[in-house]
Amino acid sequence: MVVGSGPAGLETARTYRTAGGRGAVTLVTADPHLPYQRPPLTKDYLRTGSGRDDLFLEPAAWFSEHAVEVRHARAVALDPDAGRLELMGGDTLGFDACVLATGSEPLRPPVPGAELDGVLVLRSLDDADALRGRVLAGARRAVVVGSGFIGCEAAASLRPLGCDVTLVSGEPAPQAARLGEAAGRHIAGWLEGAGVELHLGTQVTELRRPPSADEAPRGGAGSALEVLCDDGTPAIGCDVVVLGAGVAPRLELARSAGLAIDEDAPGVRCDAGLRTSHPRIWAAGDIAVADHPLAGRPLRVEHWGDALAHGKTIGTTLAGGAARWETVPGFWSTIGDRTLKLAAWGDGWERDHLVAHPGGGFTVWHERDGACVGVLTHGADADYDRGKELVAQGAPVLR
Repeated sequence: MVVGSGPAGLETARTYRTAGGRGAVTLVTADPHLPYQRPPLTKDYLRTGSGRDDLFLEPAAWFSEHAVEVRHARAVALDPDAGRLELMGGDTLGFDACVLATGSEPLRPPVPGAELDGVLVLRSLDDADALRGRVLAGARRAVVVGSGFIGCEAAASLRPLGCDVTLVSGEPAPQAARLGEAAGRHIAGWLEGAGVELHLGTQVTELRRPPSADEAPRGGAGSALEVLCDDGTPAIGCDVVVLGAGVAPRLELARSAGLAIDEDAPGVRCDAGLRTSHPRIWAAGDIAVADHPLAGRPLRVEHWGDALAHGKTIGTTLAGGAARWETVPGFWSTIGDRTLKLAAWGDGWERDHLVAHPGGGFTVWHERDGACVGVLTHGADADYDRGKELVAQGAPVLR
């Protein structure tokens, strides 16, 4: 039994079959679609709307050919001792082993107006279709709240659709907290070069309908929405708001099963093989806080490639093999036409050191306790490849 149809869930089923697993496999998902890629939703798919069929990770025939049943339903409770999964509506499914790959839920900031019509999140295929539909229907001014990768990618992708875009963030530069201010300044330059207006170092305090048709908020008269910030600047008028304010792991099922939870991460505690505190339950992807042999400590990551690695590990184990998660976490992000590559443990650094390269490329080395704990590159693939090795070895940063 696999709960969740993201990369971790599907890869568990794929690897289990590839490794010779012959047991019944049911993939339970609340998403109405077959498993699909999420990274393009903020990039090419949002910009062009093309290649929808290419988003799907496997054709429909693959599931029947590999005896993987897909059940479109929301799981609401898990009893690991009884081997029973309860679905919304009252149906129950039995299992010998269960993999929780429930992913994350996009956050809506706790401010007035966060639930208004026209205030959207961007996590699923339906979310991307809803946003693109608003733009094609005439939305010409967008405010993106948050300067994480979802926010930056979406802001850059909305500009070619003809939207005036303002990105609002409490950070002094996009991704400064995660990647450092030097890298953040580069990203800010890319966004501004694409025509995105940056409104940084401020927090959104309210989303609202314009109080009076006679008012002309920043962005022009006739705005459907207004965004108010705590720095006292005039309200930003817009037609649509995209919330890129982060995500929270979906832990409800794990809690219902009484699994050990790391409340600080937060996430489900697992060993290096992704097995949880109950011997019949594994966890993968965004919700897993797993021991990592190379890092020497438990890690929780939210990256596509690591979700795949989790699925391979679990699928191999369930098919009777031996495997553990021991790759260096990392991901790629494309902002407009520029690509960032990151390999890092992801749980903090003390110093960052940026090295500029000809043609606008750069490398940022992240260091803690004298060791390289992360490398971020743009146009410097050799540094990226070498950096992954240094992170894995706990070696000093290159100078």
